[in-house]
Amino acid sequence: MSKKQVYAVFASVLLFLVSITGFAAGDANAGKDKSAACTSCHGVDGQGSEPNTKIAGMNVGKFKEAMQAYKTGARNNAMMQMFAKKLSDQDIEDLAAYYAAK
Repeated sequence: MSKKQVYAVFASVLLFLVSITGFAAGDANAGKDKSAACTSCHGVDGQGSEPNTKIAGMNVGKFKEAMQAYKTGARNNAMMQMFAKKLSDQDIEDLAAYYAAK
């Protein structure tokens, strides 16, 4: 395989990986539709109030990490675990995008 072919294969794989991550990203509009259950504790706009965490403006990665931890039981809060277990990975992506945009 020539150097040119290796670069072409590398570029193709890189473009493929970039396109996959684009599809995995959350949809803030879908997140808004899915946020109804969150509002009872975190408020309509996710502003929260003691003892409930402010989730509006939260970093996408931090939000997803927290929700996955609740979902697996690594993070302990009975109410959040109950809600998180019902969420798909796409639901979490969408909610993360929605609250990050607030």
